Amino acid sequence: MLQRASSLMAALVGIMLATSVPGASAEQPWKVLPPMPALPAATVSGPVHVNDIDMWRAEFGPPNGRPVIMVHGGLANANYFGKVIPYLVDEGFHVIAVDSRGHGRSTRSAQPYSYELMESDVVAMMDALHIPKADFVGWSDGGIIGIVMAIHNPEHLNRVFAFGANTVPEGLIPDFDKAGLFKEFEERAGEEYKRLSPTPGQYDSFLKQISQMWATQPHITDEQLKAIHTPVVIADGRYDEGIKQSHDRYMASTIPDARLVILPGVSHFAMLQNPPLFARAVLDAFTASWDN
Repeated sequence: MLQRASSLMAALVGIMLATSVPGASAEQPWKVLPPMPALPAATVSGPVHVNDIDMWRAEFGPPNGRPVIMVHGGLANANYFGKVIPYLVDEGFHVIAVDSRGHGRSTRSAQPYSYELMESDVVAMMDALHIPKADFVGWSDGGIIGIVMAIHNPEHLNRVFAFGANTVPEGLIPDFDKAGLFKEFEERAGEEYKRLSPTPGQYDSFLKQISQMWATQPHITDEQLKAIHTPVVIADGRYDEGIKQSHDRYMASTIPDARLVILPGVSHFAMLQNPPLFARAVLDAFTASWDN
């Protein structure tokens, strides 16, 4: 526990140094895409048949701990939370990190991608694992899935931490994936896909399908957001390359009692760039009083 706290303090000091030295790119973590980490040792892992796919998950921490579902972003996989998970386990959480359909080690079907379909996969996974209710950490597409779950299946949720999410395509920065870290991420994700996927030769078609979903979805209305009663944290990195911060503010102001958290010194890839800071924000969201 003390070692984890020291790591968090070091991360915060690093942010202060980075933001106080103009032009020092070596000290600007938001400009760097760290490598995909390995997952820590799991208590159990493997595929579970849900809906029309085999969905892979890994579980960590005490089986009787407070359950938290972690869902990664588009093109990625559960490994992207590899350096965040130990902080949650140290606080007694039972972590279930999943690979969304077609991502990582999970299979996909002929059904076209939608956030509603992927949300139904997570609900089916929870049912299969006999988890009636959990906290939810979602990054990017995973954050959207968490918001969709808060709309359609709130009985399965305690709290939602949605990082780098959007509720309409207009919330994205135009051509965010054509250059910089996102382009680097897409290229690297292809190699990761080949190493993990049951269909390693199908990355190009997979990327095309996901890109089409990004261009046309989601379409979550004001009315749907205003009807959410699950406690939600809308979180993002100060230097997110893909999400308009005006859209972060819109989501947080439209969802009743939602909280807005902007992490300093990081981008859309905060869980890689500063895992202890990301973990601290998650733990604060799940342990703080929600009374206003």
